[in-house]
Amino acid sequence: MAIVDPLSQIFLRLERRNQPMHVGGLQLFERPADAPADYVHRLVERARDQCGVQPPFDKHLKYHFGQPFWVVDHDFDMAYHVRHLALPKPGRIRDLLALVSMLHGTLLDRARPLWEVYIIEGVSEDRFAVYTKFHHSMMDGVSAMRVMRRFLSIEANAESFRVPWQLPPARSARSSQLASTWHTVRASYRQLAALPATARSLVDAWHDARHDPDFTGPTQAPASMLNVPVSGSRRFAAQGYSKSRIHTVASAFDATINDVVLAMCSAALRRYLLDHDALPQAPLIAMLPVSLHDEDDGTGNKVGLMYANLATDVADPGDRLATIKRSVDYWKRHYKRMTPEQIMALVASLSAPAGLNLLTGLAPRHQSFNVIISNIPGPEDTLYFGDAEMVGMYPLSVVMDGQALNISLVSYRDSLEFGLTACRRSLPSVQNLLKYLDDGLEELMPAAPAASQ
Repeated sequence: MAIVDPLSQIFLRLERRNQPMHVGGLQLFERPADAPADYVHRLVERARDQCGVQPPFDKHLKYHFGQPFWVVDHDFDMAYHVRHLALPKPGRIRDLLALVSMLHGTLLDRARPLWEVYIIEGVSEDRFAVYTKFHHSMMDGVSAMRVMRRFLSIEANAESFRVPWQLPPARSARSSQLASTWHTVRASYRQLAALPATARSLVDAWHDARHDPDFTGPTQAPASMLNVPVSGSRRFAAQGYSKSRIHTVASAFDATINDVVLAMCSAALRRYLLDHDALPQAPLIAMLPVSLHDEDDGTGNKVGLMYANLATDVADPGDRLATIKRSVDYWKRHYKRMTPEQIMALVASLSAPAGLNLLTGLAPRHQSFNVIISNIPGPEDTLYFGDAEMVGMYPLSVVMDGQALNISLVSYRDSLEFGLTACRRSLPSVQNLLKYLDDGLEELMPAAPAASQ
């Protein structure tokens, strides 16, 4: 039995029927050319036969005196966690996305380990899909990406069959417990040691908020149609965009790929809000999760935050990108001289009012940011599930009261795969954002040669 860490407890306490707190992923695969008719059925059976469930997938929640703990599930039901679905013919992508939207809007059962996997056959062009959902208290987006990477291989091999819930076991229960205890003690010491530097950083941020035009913080977000109460229904839209096109623009403007991604999002949101006659005069503010995981980290939550000025009030696309870049560069400079523990402490301090507002709903009209935009590094090589080639992977995330849209993306091969998760009732025609993202990239392309001269 292990106590749930404080950050993960926040995700548990935030969860309500209208705001499930799980992250997800949709992977699209091509069936092998010589696959039998019951190929996906056999795949499901093989997955269900992998019963050696490893932490954290083998644990469910148990409460003692109101405090949540992780305990081992001794009545594990693999058929419940691994489910087999099929699309009706002709199995269009729009039907797949509609199904995933419905699945993503349902809560995970807290009496069971907080994860589910759906293997979905009948997708057009002889494809099938895998949709996964993990509760945010178990892991953040980067952790989920690492877990999903474990069941994929770089070669097509029907015998190399792996599943994400079979992580390498610990050397022994005792050594694992000792390592966990030592990690907790060391982390507590580092967090205490970070407090003086965090205090200085808070003073610096307060000063910069008044004097540095590139400072963007959690008090500048305008009211917008993105920041309204949400229902429990979800709408998921997904599409990939050429990484080489994005890199061309980034090189021309001396920007990063992430800067260009933010400019694409800014252009798309500006156009979407103009469509609905709802563009605020002040620029939208994006909250950008930043992974603080090192190579040895496994699952769990370990993130920092940046705030970015999306410059949606600026009409010129080049000027908009320049403003975004300066805004992000401010936080990069600020964080460069801080340790991960100092960053997390600073983020906790800056985000405390927003967190309290999300938990209590005391000030529903006040938002610390307008939209979350999360960019998760992914694999560059072609990956396979057994002998089935993965042709696309798209992230799904959380929307909450006051945050009706979440934009997540992951890189795969020469593509950035965008996943837009939105409240179906609050934001109409959210699929239009997919075209507007491409338009936002395209409008920067003519300016790229001029900028590079």
